[in-house]
Amino acid sequence: MTTTTSDGDIGGTGPLAARLVRAGQRLRQADRAHPWVLDTAVAALVFLMFCLPDLLHHGGSGDRDGDGPDKFRFAFTQLPPTAVLALQAGLVLPLLWRRRRPMAAFVAVAVVFVLQWSLGAALRADVALFIALYSLALHGQLRRLPWACAVMAAGMVLVAVRVSGVVSVWDALFFLLSTAIAALAVGLMVRTRRAQLAGLRERAARLETERDQRIRLATATERARVAREMHDIVGHNLSVIITLADAGAYATDTAPERGKEALQLIGDTGRTALGELRRVLGVLREASDGTRQAPELSPQPGLADIETLCDGVRTAGLDIVYRTVGEVDALDRGMQLTVYRIVQEALTNTLKHAGAGTSVNLSVLVEDERLVVRIRDNGTAGHPGPWNEEGHGLVGMRERAALYGGTVSAGPAADGGWAVEAALDLTPEGGTR
Repeated sequence: MTTTTSDGDIGGTGPLAARLVRAGQRLRQADRAHPWVLDTAVAALVFLMFCLPDLLHHGGSGDRDGDGPDKFRFAFTQLPPTAVLALQAGLVLPLLWRRRRPMAAFVAVAVVFVLQWSLGAALRADVALFIALYSLALHGQLRRLPWACAVMAAGMVLVAVRVSGVVSVWDALFFLLSTAIAALAVGLMVRTRRAQLAGLRERAARLETERDQRIRLATATERARVAREMHDIVGHNLSVIITLADAGAYATDTAPERGKEALQLIGDTGRTALGELRRVLGVLREASDGTRQAPELSPQPGLADIETLCDGVRTAGLDIVYRTVGEVDALDRGMQLTVYRIVQEALTNTLKHAGAGTSVNLSVLVEDERLVVRIRDNGTAGHPGPWNEEGHGLVGMRERAALYGGTVSAGPAADGGWAVEAALDLTPEGGTR
């Protein structure tokens, strides 16, 4: 019967696995900080498990008439304890640098291994050769591995020949080569697994970098969009307010009712601008507790709102004639917003530079597969500065038009005044209209 722990894990295996994972991470961190500790521990473990029994046996009387392992061992040369200790040191000590210099460690162990079996001695410490082969497969250069395998195979043949008096050569070769292949396979498997994990970590880091880049790009794009909207809203409405304020101040003494009307129009224009600013900036505002507040939403302006825009500018002193040609109401909302902002910027520039009393002809035409917006005024004062000096408004208009494959041109008209023309492509991407 399974039991559920308080953490929701069945049988308590979840917390145990988590503890094991954390313990493994701590061990890996400690190993990276002090790699010599693990190498020393491996060498010490091999000495205690495989070297010490041979030393104790040589230090005792032993039973030469015994069976089993003793009978197998006494079929070989019995070396003095000092020679045994020297051979064991030659087999075990190279394991201290098996990860830093795996090929050198393997060669050192293999030389001592061949020397030992050339003397006809059998030692338990020979397991160090398999550990060295495992370390070479895990940490060494793969191009050197075939040479190591050839040396290993030659050593195994030597051992099989030396034990042929006790065990069949083929049985000995099968056991020894199987053990060597197992050590080699485990080393390569762990190496492959580590390479896969490193690749996954690299891919995760790359994806995180790409995500951050996309976030920064989206932030920059949104910042540019908000900046364009702010420029259009603030620039247009402030121009209207300034013009109305000047007119109201002039009319205060001569026609107080006109001054009052100007103040009312200033209030209406300011409230309109404030509402649009709240709508644009509402998505950026967050509550103090970190949760987003729902912005005050209202439809984005379109072609239907151009007439209202013209009425507001007319109150500031411009004489505007507005006409449309073609199926302008069928345009999508994004294009309608683009046209509205271009018209708004052009009228703002006319009001700012040409002044009140200027006549403006405004037309929006749908011609085949493109939409043309023309704004032309007869401003006698003219727009200040050379016509090819571009301000932020003209740059913003061109950026908006470029979203629809369009262009914007602006400059003095042939017969005086100022002309702005925007042409937008109505052909959908990847097909015809």
